[in-house]
Amino acid sequence: MSTAVGPGGTDKAGIRRELLAARRQLTPDQASATGHSLARRALELPELAGAGTVAAYVSVGTEPGTRSLLDALRERGTRVLLPLLLPDNDLDWAVYEGAGRLMNVGHPGKMRLLEPSATPLGPQAVVEADAVLLPGLAVDGRGMRLGRGGGSYDRVLARLERAGAHPALVVLLYDHEVVARVPQEPHDHPVHAVVTPSGVRRFAP
Repeated sequence: MSTAVGPGGTDKAGIRRELLAARRQLTPDQASATGHSLARRALELPELAGAGTVAAYVSVGTEPGTRSLLDALRERGTRVLLPLLLPDNDLDWAVYEGAGRLMNVGHPGKMRLLEPSATPLGPQAVVEADAVLLPGLAVDGRGMRLGRGGGSYDRVLARLERAGAHPALVVLLYDHEVVARVPQEPHDHPVHAVVTPSGVRRFAP
C-alpha cells in the first residue's frame, strides 16, 4: 500500500487526474489480464459466493477488468444487475444476460458505456443486492473510496442506506490504487473490502 496521502495531495480533483493518467498508460491487454486475476480473487470472497444477487458494472477502457467476473458470477447462477446511466447521473438497473446482450451507449459529455439491454428494473432494484461492486479510483486504509466524481454511486449508497439495506460493498482496483488516505467528505461511505490482483483487504465496519 502506498504511504502517501494520495498521488496529488489532499485535493480530490488532483488525485483523480493523476490516477486516471496512470490508467491511461495501460494497454487494454494489461487491463484484461488484470481482470482475470481480479475475478479469481473476487470469486473467493464469501460475500460473493453466498450472494443471490450482485450489483456490478461493466469495465471500460483501462479500468480494472470486470468482464471475467461478470461471466463467472452468471455461470455460477448468481443474478447480476448492471447499471444504466440516467440523464441526471442516477442509475437504473437491469439483469446481465451475457456479453452479447450489452449495448454500447453514448451519453452526452460522458464516456461511452456498455449497458445491459434487458428491461430496466428501476433505481430501487439495487436494494435487492447481497453485494455491490463499486467502481473507484482509489481506496485508503480506512476503506474510504475515491470515485470519479460523477456522484452516481453516492446516490446508490444513499439509496441503500435509506432502504436499510446492508450489502457487502467491494471495490476492484489495481495494486497501486490502495493508498494511505484519500480526502473524505460527510456523504462518503467506507467499503467492506478491496480486491486487487495481489489479494483482498478487508476493513472493519
